[in-house]
Amino acid sequence: MADRPGIALLGPGAIGTTLAAVLHEANRTPVLCGRSAHAQLILRDDERETVVPGPVLTDSASVHQPFDLVFVAVKTTQVADCADWLAALCDENTVVCALQNGVEQKTLLEPWVNGATVVPAVVWFPAQREPDFSVWLRAKPRLTLPDSPQAKKVAASLSATRCVVDLSSDFISIAWRKLLQNAVAGLMVLANRRAGMFSRKDITELALAYLRECLKVARAEGAILNDSVPQEIVDGFHHAPADLGTSILADRQANRPLEWEIRNGVIMRYGRTHGIPTPISDVLVPLLAAGSEGPG
Repeated sequence: MADRPGIALLGPGAIGTTLAAVLHEANRTPVLCGRSAHAQLILRDDERETVVPGPVLTDSASVHQPFDLVFVAVKTTQVADCADWLAALCDENTVVCALQNGVEQKTLLEPWVNGATVVPAVVWFPAQREPDFSVWLRAKPRLTLPDSPQAKKVAASLSATRCVVDLSSDFISIAWRKLLQNAVAGLMVLANRRAGMFSRKDITELALAYLRECLKVARAEGAILNDSVPQEIVDGFHHAPADLGTSILADRQANRPLEWEIRNGVIMRYGRTHGIPTPISDVLVPLLAAGSEGPG
């Protein structure tokens, strides 16, 4: 990768805006691509405000050559709708960093990226869209990537920024741990409540039971996670701000399609593959699917 590689970012939502801002602060402003036109992106946290100059491009025909590095921050429910963008932005020499939920990022993106190499990522920071379209970053940005040559190129693009990048030789375990955290957040959708709901004893007990179910599936898929992980995840919700939301809750409240399949359905699906009973998933997943797609 050159010292100043061409970087594009597809999907300037909460996570995408955060990555665009940290790159802009390091004088590596990416080309911004999305479905909604914005003159600029704004990231706020407790210490600063960063304004990323636009515009956000909304027509893939405006891209005339592939990029060296593409950050994909659209939700998995939006990938097919971004086919024209991915075809324009990528070729076999492109590295695509998937800033998406789930443990199937490569499988879902590879059919669309024109031969590019997909590097999955685990995103470890809460960022939420505000009513004025700015983004509020509520923790220091951090990514975990697999320890591979292509991932090192992604890490190099973020060097000397405030986004910490960890390269892991056991990425599968870290990805599954994050999936468990995302999966239990699905309970917030059904309750229509934020993180404060986990202070209830009955919700804590339900969350722990569900996480233990998920843990069995994760281990069957090769994740090395100890028995304390469910309690650690629930403790994280106990210590989170009571008003902390999650992207799947925001999507439900806005009546948008939900990422139920890659956050929750995957547990039930892999459980069946391995012959592992998933009784809580068997109730939770149909309710999330109905909340996403109806009918009714």
